[in-house]
Amino acid sequence: MSSGTNPLLSIKDLRVAFRLGKTNGVVQRAQAVGREHVGVSFEIPENTTVALVGESGSGKSVTAMSILNLLPSNAERQGSIHFQGRDLLAASLLDLQKLRGREIACVFQDPMTSLNPVFTVGQQICEPLIKHLGLSRRQAMTRAEAALHEVGMPEPKRRLSAHPHELSGGQQQRVMIAMALACEPKLLIADEPTTALDVTIQRQIMELLATLKAKHRMSMLFISHDLGVVGEIADHVVVMRGGTVREQGPVAGIFASPQDAYTRALLACRPTLAQRSARLMVIDDHISGKANGAVGKAKDPKSAVLIEATALTKSFWMRSGVFGRKEFKAVKGASFTLRRGHTLGVVGESGSGKTTMGLTLLRLHEVSGGPVGGSVRFDGQDLLALSAGELLPMRKRIQVVFQNPYASLNPRFTIGQTLVEPMLIHRIGSSDADREARARALLSKVGLSDDAMHKYPHEFSGGQRQRVAIARCLTLSPELLVLDEAVSALDVSVQAQVLNLLKDLQDELGLAYIFISHDLAVVRFMADEVMVMKDGEVVEQASVAEILDSPKQDYTRRLMGAIPRGYVAA
Repeated sequence: MSSGTNPLLSIKDLRVAFRLGKTNGVVQRAQAVGREHVGVSFEIPENTTVALVGESGSGKSVTAMSILNLLPSNAERQGSIHFQGRDLLAASLLDLQKLRGREIACVFQDPMTSLNPVFTVGQQICEPLIKHLGLSRRQAMTRAEAALHEVGMPEPKRRLSAHPHELSGGQQQRVMIAMALACEPKLLIADEPTTALDVTIQRQIMELLATLKAKHRMSMLFISHDLGVVGEIADHVVVMRGGTVREQGPVAGIFASPQDAYTRALLACRPTLAQRSARLMVIDDHISGKANGAVGKAKDPKSAVLIEATALTKSFWMRSGVFGRKEFKAVKGASFTLRRGHTLGVVGESGSGKTTMGLTLLRLHEVSGGPVGGSVRFDGQDLLALSAGELLPMRKRIQVVFQNPYASLNPRFTIGQTLVEPMLIHRIGSSDADREARARALLSKVGLSDDAMHKYPHEFSGGQRQRVAIARCLTLSPELLVLDEAVSALDVSVQAQVLNLLKDLQDELGLAYIFISHDLAVVRFMADEVMVMKDGEVVEQASVAEILDSPKQDYTRRLMGAIPRGYVAA
């Protein structure tokens, strides 16, 4: 990629390795970016958006974090990185600190790990303004309010005194963008800034970034695993795999006629709204030319009803005044029926009540936090009326898989301990050897090898951790799984593998799923029936074909319209 003039940023032959310690006196290194004598090279012209795309582990983030040397101390960088003619690999820490936030700023994937929980929003936006621009506290606060207004934050003046936990995910990301752009940098590095957001908030953030880029005439390095997203926001695309560049060029050319088999596979492995297939093709299937001849197992429309919710409600007590409280209704009368072996998709924006509904029927919300109403009959018993003692055996039959596999596994337990613990609690298996054998068999079923038993969660990728979380659920032979955004944090190829696994397990074991998601394309692949929620209410409910082919509500059509669809010519 060449702009014809001097680029804003130029990366040439970049190679990054991490020192892992010594073996027999020899330093061991893991190569993260570059291979042998071939490194990563690309340019970012002025006022241009360049996207780095690829699977997890492809080297995207390591490449981007190398620019400002935001890497661990055991990282070793080779090659060259020039920003406006300055060699950043040779820059001192002091020089880099002057650049960070002033001329090159970053927005990361998870704002809650990037924002300081003990400081207010105003304090955090003011910090770079005071440090880099020398503004007084009052001047910085005035500019911080203007920055929040610019990124579309409602009631910006009031939000200055808020702490990060008091904001929604989308609002937190807007704060991160406001902080990054406060000093009007020339380059913004956006590392997966929309991955964990629902489709409508994702759309808003993408449009916001595009608007601010044009207004401030800045360049952007946009990192993502989703070609559908980058196709709408980028001018140029750099496709990475295994630490090397597989293909790069203008977004129109890459999307219209990808030359590399890996690029074609990335474009093809994501589920679409257009059609429903029995199985998703994964990256290696596409590259090898394997045909998708899978035929899904037919669902029995007359199978027994497993769970039936009637007028389910859930409220939370909110503080009002010094001693008072008021009721916030999070779920307002949700009703549904789910048969054995079937999948109910529950969709809606963040705050629509879909996760609260799932956790309420699982009895994972304390009644003391707010009243619960209605009934949830599981195999004839009302889950909401069971005592703690009666509920324990039901826990075996209903399990949950959460969105974040990094937070849902105990970091101090090996994978073997993680799988054996629920069997011990519920007295499954005749001996330790029997339980260990069952755990190993379940690892194999979810596509992991035996040697995983003695490893810890941090030794696995996100997709592998989610497989472990699914295996943990299966240790108890459940009949119902509640999957709460279980694939939304995974890259498209790993997502395809996990979705295929869930389909296979359903066909083999007759599992029923409540599949909570904001991604309607994924819901089309998984669900038999769809329930659309907004502000705690069910606004539309029908078969997956009826909802997605002929939605009756404007809200559902808006959800569908927010899904990134790749490059669209101007």
